[in-house]
Amino acid sequence: MKTKSKNDICRCPWVDLSKVDYVEYHDKEWGVPVYDDRLLFEFLTLESAQAGLSWYTILKKRENYRRAFENFEPEKIARFDQAKIEGLLLNPGIIRNRLKIEATVNNAHKFLEVQAKYGSFSKYIWGFVGGKPKINNVRKLSDYPAISKESDTLSKDLKNRGFKFLGSTICYAHMQATGMVNDHSLDCFRKSEIIEKYGK
Repeated sequence: MKTKSKNDICRCPWVDLSKVDYVEYHDKEWGVPVYDDRLLFEFLTLESAQAGLSWYTILKKRENYRRAFENFEPEKIARFDQAKIEGLLLNPGIIRNRLKIEATVNNAHKFLEVQAKYGSFSKYIWGFVGGKPKINNVRKLSDYPAISKESDTLSKDLKNRGFKFLGSTICYAHMQATGMVNDHSLDCFRKSEIIEKYGK
């Protein structure tokens, strides 16, 4: 089913038009290729925090996460000690799950290790899709996959490197969000815009 706004623009079928911030996220960020390491770490962190929850729940807390986690600077998060973690568990603006918070600190360490080995995390992660966005043909909500062979491979590799809370489903959501795959529906106005700007 097509999702349209009042001005008859077609959007992806998962977009809830009653949530202005959700629409803005879809229209400006979702599916846009991300090559900046800090932003990639931000999305990895938010996606891992989403586990078991809705993305909109996390999206509403995004600014709180930015403040709590030093604007997602992995070098700073890697220095978080136990006292800092205990403090975060008292922060009502984020998901107060000890395992997820500890995973974020752990993942910051592992992220830095990947950067050191590959020169950038972007170079590492984009290698899983051959360095360019994979364009899928999505027509309706039921067409959206939860995982792919690429997300399976990425998740396995991240786990082997010691990353946590990054299973295949979370990895696929990350790939969608950061434009590694273009999963905008065929009738969504953003699909062609992104292809035209970033190439096929």
